Amino acid sequence: MGKAIKHYLGDKDVQLVLGTLLRVGVIVSTIVVCIGGIVFLVQHHGEAVDYKNFRPEERFDSVADILAGLKQVDGLAIIQFGVLLLIFTPIARVVFSIFSFLIEKDYMYVLIGIIVLCIIITSLYLDIAH
Repeated sequence: MGKAIKHYLGDKDVQLVLGTLLRVGVIVSTIVVCIGGIVFLVQHHGEAVDYKNFRPEERFDSVADILAGLKQVDGLAIIQFGVLLLIFTPIARVVFSIFSFLIEKDYMYVLIGIIVLCIIITSLYLDIAH
């Protein structure tokens, strides 16, 4: 069975899956952001815009806030969820790469992938904390 998996996940297959993962992630996140933009415009179509005084829209400070906003079909929450999908697309690529290197028993690249994943997660955590 291990031989069949290794044969199935050759270099070209892994590159094809990684490319498809990135492409689908970007397309899905773009669609979600566009849907959120449409929902936002429908919800706020009658509001007057005051160009003299800038008032930023409400923000969602956590993933839980975004998910709660999704339940209320808030346009801004949908847009931010699309951005989250876009952020997590390369993270999913790194995770898939780690597993493909594990299958190939290429432990040096597994270690490098784990280090990259730790750096990404740490930077996201530090960005959210501040």
